[in-house]
Amino acid sequence: MPYVHLRKRDCNRAIRACFLSLLAICSHPFTSFITGKHGASALGNQVPLVARPASESDSSLTSTTTMSFHLNDPAKRDAHYGSPLNVAQYLVDLHDAKAVFDFCGGMMFQLVLSEKLRTHLSQVAKGGGQQPVIFDAWKERMMAIPDYSQTANADNVHVFHGREIRQVPTAAGDMGFVLQLSLAEGDPEGWTQAEVAGYDGWGHDSGRRWRTGAMLENEGFKQFTNKFGRAAFGLHHRFYLHFDRSNQMWLSAEDGCEGEPAGGPGLAGMLKNLFR
Repeated sequence: MPYVHLRKRDCNRAIRACFLSLLAICSHPFTSFITGKHGASALGNQVPLVARPASESDSSLTSTTTMSFHLNDPAKRDAHYGSPLNVAQYLVDLHDAKAVFDFCGGMMFQLVLSEKLRTHLSQVAKGGGQQPVIFDAWKERMMAIPDYSQTANADNVHVFHGREIRQVPTAAGDMGFVLQLSLAEGDPEGWTQAEVAGYDGWGHDSGRRWRTGAMLENEGFKQFTNKFGRAAFGLHHRFYLHFDRSNQMWLSAEDGCEGEPAGGPGLAGMLKNLFR
């Protein structure tokens, strides 16, 4: 995913300062603002977003997103999912709510679990397997987690296979972005053999191979365009979960780009609601 050197959490002071400035300007009786929705252009070798009919993509992506505070507020999350945290159920609920993650300071990605991974996590949530791990706040990069190595390996506990997918016409977040997670093995929506063989997700996106829907379908993901639309294309990444120092959960790609559940309480959520 596009790597931003200044991490989003480190931008909060700047955002707060900008917001206070806006409040000061808005307080002037002769000043008004007109705001609207803004898209995000794709980076690197991407092409502009193109609107497509909703019928092109899977119906699981078409309904309206409704985010409950227990999905994005750490205190309410912990109260809802217990101690130890039922991480598997939390991920399933984020998927079912079509939750949006704010990546790289403003790129809104809908979290989508493959059918196989959702089924697996639902079983884990009921005690049928090992819960996914959310690493502590000191594991801010994947290279810091125990037993890290530059491979394509994933275990659905510490590390997940996934893709960032662009130009999805019905994606929640109004930007056409989806963050898909899949089961590491035996998943028809998972990584293809070619993706596994050529994985180099620790490097910068500009040197990596993006795949069109036709390419992915030829490699084995037969339902890609049915699920995400004819114009969609993607780049595969490994992902892991970690907390920050305010106990928020972050979903982080191996290259360092990461996102938190969008629309939570506090300044960040207020700004999102104000300008969307």
